[in-house]
Amino acid sequence: MARSTSSLRRSVGRALRRLSRPAGSFDAARYFRGGHDLRFYNVGTAAMRAFARDQYQTHRDVWTIDDAMREADALMLDPYLETKSVAIELVARYRRSFAPRLLTQWKRWLAGNLSANWATTDAICGMLIGPLLVDRPELARQMTAWSRDSNMWVRRASAVALIPLLRRGLALDLGYATAARLQRDREDLIQKAVGWMLREAGKTDSRRLERYLLAQGPRTPRTTLRYAIERFPAARRRAILTRTRAIHAPLNGRDSAAR
Repeated sequence: MARSTSSLRRSVGRALRRLSRPAGSFDAARYFRGGHDLRFYNVGTAAMRAFARDQYQTHRDVWTIDDAMREADALMLDPYLETKSVAIELVARYRRSFAPRLLTQWKRWLAGNLSANWATTDAICGMLIGPLLVDRPELARQMTAWSRDSNMWVRRASAVALIPLLRRGLALDLGYATAARLQRDREDLIQKAVGWMLREAGKTDSRRLERYLLAQGPRTPRTTLRYAIERFPAARRRAILTRTRAIHAPLNGRDSAAR
């Protein structure tokens, strides 16, 4: 490799600090809840991606996907959001070399809380895991075990990673089964992810989504429901909300608390 992982991490940090903006003009922290010790350089997405692209161009002739993953492993340890983003962007540029074995490494990032925020988790899903599942749909079944994981970020990934497949009309049965499995999850970020996944599934077959929501209404969190029906016409949204609200009313306190 061209340089050590620690050297690259330091150089990425220095470059991102130079690209940072005053918090007054853009404060990334306002988009994230506390509790995960996440730091920010306040570098915009366009600038961060341009920097990642330059890093790739610099090393593309000497790095393999395994080299890129070793570098990314080091960058993911960094507490700054933008450094993690550079790691993901770099690996994503090796999509043609994605292999099933990488799924275990990406899950390690999630389970180790190296992606302990929604943006990093969703980027891993959208740029790494999702494209691998599109290329190798048989791997999607692994999301069943992920949806039962004790780690919240792994559970969120079990839904979000399926979205690229669902948008193509694939793995719909798996998507709905995952939604049903996660619908009792108390974490707000899981409920939103499930609603997002269902909304994307509904683009392929909106009637199936409506049938699912009406059938599962007593067990579906309202947050999930509202996300899932965002693309429906207003009258249809109101009808679904009204019908499921009537069903929700007699639930006992324990079930209500789950929402």
